[in-house]
Amino acid sequence: MLEPTYQADVVVVGAGIAGLSAARRLTSAGVTTLVLEAAHEVGGRMATEKVDGFRLDRIGPLLSTAYPELRLTPGLGGLVLHSFAPGVLLHSDGRHHRAGVQAGARGTRGALHAVRALASAPRAGAAPRRPAAVPGRQVSVPRNRTGAPLGTAVDQARLGAAFSRLAGTPVERLLARPEVTAAEALTARGLPGRTVDGFLRPLLAALLCDPDLTTSSRCADLALRAFARGRLCVPEGGTESLPELLLRALPPGTVHTGVRVTSVSTTSVTTAEHGEFRCRAVLIATGARAAAELLPGLRVPDFRPVTVVHHTTDTPPATGASLLLDADRGGPVAHTAAVSRVDPSRAPAGRTLVTSTVLGAPPDQVDTAVRMHLARLYGTSTARWETLAVHHTAEAVPAMRPPHDPRRPVRLLAGLYVCGDHRDTGVVQGALHSAHRAATAILADLGAGRPMHTADPLSTARAA
Repeated sequence: MLEPTYQADVVVVGAGIAGLSAARRLTSAGVTTLVLEAAHEVGGRMATEKVDGFRLDRIGPLLSTAYPELRLTPGLGGLVLHSFAPGVLLHSDGRHHRAGVQAGARGTRGALHAVRALASAPRAGAAPRRPAAVPGRQVSVPRNRTGAPLGTAVDQARLGAAFSRLAGTPVERLLARPEVTAAEALTARGLPGRTVDGFLRPLLAALLCDPDLTTSSRCADLALRAFARGRLCVPEGGTESLPELLLRALPPGTVHTGVRVTSVSTTSVTTAEHGEFRCRAVLIATGARAAAELLPGLRVPDFRPVTVVHHTTDTPPATGASLLLDADRGGPVAHTAAVSRVDPSRAPAGRTLVTSTVLGAPPDQVDTAVRMHLARLYGTSTARWETLAVHHTAEAVPAMRPPHDPRRPVRLLAGLYVCGDHRDTGVVQGALHSAHRAATAILADLGAGRPMHTADPLSTARAA
């Protein structure tokens, strides 16, 4: 027999960061909310596996200190972010080149600073000179005059000026630009092929999991803008810290795991385990494919597969806390880092955690191929490195090929809403922003009506 009917103002289907953050905004406004999750844990793809004192992310998306929703989302006030070393390290022709270091102020001042920094760069073979640090943004500054793989000094000055302009451009103006692929947009802006292939392609591969630059130019601009305005970072303790913080911020009894939703309407949700929940509004906050199963006709995008390989060593690589990108595309690894040098909580004392990301279909014997590539990237033997885990996620990131609306409607009709990274941009900022938009729409539609009674108790998720 089915359980008795339960009631709430809003039922949220899915306990990933989009569903949890929307629920946090709704409960803060006095709206009684139930979150139903089919899995037995919250977080969805934002999962972290714990192995012998190591914290291993399943996907490990890169965050930026410039993501507004990390500051605006209620419940994330306790989030601790650890930043990589400024910019990124590019591996090309057997050497490391730092690019994207912080410099400059807004507008033309930033561009002028970049040009001056480039003009004063030491010649090849001379000791590198550190530019004056001016907080604000990231632009490309070369290690030497050859600038490989960034091109000539003129190319690098043009790139620095482009970053400065992009960082100062309002988001709405970026979204109003004509939409093409990222590759077409970068070429049309006069950036030489060497700069695109040597720096921007591996950078966007790390930010958007798109080494082929087929992403919408609008989404690429948003990602590059965040890179120019902030620092790449990871959350302390792994990506699971985001959903865990949001879960702790919700009233007890809000989240119910192990509950499979089989159908939805504007006023009810039917589950396999507990029958029908009557409500005033339903928010679908699952992944795109699960959402389309509940809402036939909803667009399902293509996805970009991601494989994350975790190794440990007692001899840390000499790259320190830098994010290392392969500008030569000489193997399966798109980007890698000694992530425990960035966030020490991810490895036990005396051990180093090296996390590497493979984009697309992984090669046969992926760990062997990754080890060989890492040996070249880090310039050291990886034969004694221990493999901790290999996580492959076939539908890791929604592809955002043009035409792509990064502000897809979250209100399907009064009483039925949808959110997630597939309704915005395929990054953490997009998932949180879509939840923000959905919660705002629900509150506007519910108006000042009096809340219904709180749902009867079910087994709830445990806040770790």
